[in-house]
Amino acid sequence: MAPSLVRVRTAYTNKAWRYTKVNEKIKFMSLNAVLVGIQLPKISAEDLESSLQELARLVTTLGYNVVGQVTQKRNSDRSTAILGKGKMMELAAWTGGTGHIASMVDRKLNKAELKRQVIEDEDIVEKDDPADFLSEEKKGSAQIVVVDTDLSPSQIRNLESAAGVTVLDRTGVIIEIFSRHARTRASRLQVEIAKLTYVAPRLRETGGGEDRQGGGIGGKGSGESSLELDRRKIRDRIKELKSELASIGNEHQIRRARREQEITVALVGYTNAGKSSLMRAMTGSEVLVADKLFATLDTTIRPIHPETRPKILMSDTVGFIKKLPHDLVASFKSTLDEALHASLLLFVVDASDSSFKSQLEVTRSVLNEVGAQDIPSLLVLNKRDRLNNEQISSLREEFPDAILISTRNKEDLKILRDRIMSYFESHMTDEDIFIPYSAQGIIGDIRSKMRVLSESYNEHGVTLKVRGAPETISQVKKKFVTKS
Repeated sequence: MAPSLVRVRTAYTNKAWRYTKVNEKIKFMSLNAVLVGIQLPKISAEDLESSLQELARLVTTLGYNVVGQVTQKRNSDRSTAILGKGKMMELAAWTGGTGHIASMVDRKLNKAELKRQVIEDEDIVEKDDPADFLSEEKKGSAQIVVVDTDLSPSQIRNLESAAGVTVLDRTGVIIEIFSRHARTRASRLQVEIAKLTYVAPRLRETGGGEDRQGGGIGGKGSGESSLELDRRKIRDRIKELKSELASIGNEHQIRRARREQEITVALVGYTNAGKSSLMRAMTGSEVLVADKLFATLDTTIRPIHPETRPKILMSDTVGFIKKLPHDLVASFKSTLDEALHASLLLFVVDASDSSFKSQLEVTRSVLNEVGAQDIPSLLVLNKRDRLNNEQISSLREEFPDAILISTRNKEDLKILRDRIMSYFESHMTDEDIFIPYSAQGIIGDIRSKMRVLSESYNEHGVTLKVRGAPETISQVKKKFVTKS
C-alpha cells in the first residue's frame, strides 16, 4: 500500500477511511449527478430555484455533470426518506434504482408511523415502473445523487437504498470542495477537522461488523465495539488536530501583532464574487484567480500597489455561501480573524448576480458570527462590465455610497484606491515635524508610516509636513525626533 494511503488509513481509522475513499474514488471519475431539492413551507419557488442553481455550481466545481433535478414540496425535511414514494420512483428513474427502501429490520408499524406513511404516499402515482417517468436517453443516466440540504445518516442510507447510487448532501459537497482546494498547513488542518466531524456520526452507515474487542485487565467485560473504537479514535484525532491548529494560530497572532501598526483592508464576500481578481488588480500579486466556488481558502496579505504612504495592506479571505456548515465556520475562525482585526472591510459582491443582495446578507451574517459586525466597511459592486447602462443607473440610485467597479478597468481601480486612501486620511491629521541633520534613519521611517505633503530645508535640518494617524505621529516624535 502506498505511504500516503497508509497515512490516511491511520488518520481516519478503518471505517472513516472507507467512507472517505468513496469520495476519493468518485473524485477522479466524470459522473452525472441528479439534484434533489425540498421546498419547505417558508421557502418560495424562487428561493428553491436559486439554491438549486448554486448547488449545481458546487457540483460542477467537483467535476460532476448535472443532468437533472427532482423537487418536491414537503412540510419537513426530517422524514426518513426525504421524498415521498412517487418522487422516490422518479429519482430512481434517473439512477436506475428500485425506488424502494430496503428494510433493515422487519417490524410492525405503530399507528403514528402508519399515519405518517399514508401522508407520504399521497404523491404516489399509479405507475410503479421507474422507467415510465423519463425519456429513454435519461433513464439511468445519473451515477450520484446530491441533496440540497443536510441529511442524517439514516436518510443517506435510505436514499442510497432506493436510488442504488452514492448520495451526498450539501455539507458533504462543500467539505469535499474545501478538502481539494486547501493548500496551506492551517487550511488543511481546518478542513480535516470539519471532515472528521462530518464523518463521525455517519460511521454506522458505512457497514462493518459490530464485533467487540476484548475487555480490560483480566479480559473480563464485553469491551468496545469496533464502531465505538473508531469514534474514539476520531475524537482523539480531532483533539490532536485542534492542538496543532492552536500552535499555528499562535504563530498567526504573533505575525498579526507585528502588523498592529499597519493599516489593513480585508476583502470579504460571497464565494466567486471576484475578491481574488480584485486582490490581484490592487496589489499586483500572483494570487489564484479561478471561476470556481471556494477557489481561495487561504488568507493572502499583500501591500497595495503602487505602494501608498502610509502603507496599506490588503488581505483576501475565504468566501462565504448560503447554508455554510457551522463546523467549517468554526474551523476557519483563525482565517476569518484577519477580517476581525482589519482597519476596513470591503464587502465585494457580484453586481451582475440577481441574488447579490441575499448573498450580501449571508456575508454579514457570517461576519456577525465571528464578531466583525462593528468594523467600518465599504460596499464594492463588482463586475460592472457585465451590466447595461440602465442596471448601472439603478444600482447607483439604490446604493449611492457604494463603489461600482470592474477589475478590468484601470480607472475604476484608481477610483477605489483613492476612495480607500481618502477614508483613512479622513481620520488623520497634518503636522510639521522638524528633523535635525544629526538624526539618522528617521526620514525613511516617517515616509513608511505617513504621507509627506511637503518638505523644506535650512542649515539645521529638514521640516516635513506629514499626514498620518495622531498616535503614529506621537510615537515618531517620542522615539526619534528631537525638537530644535
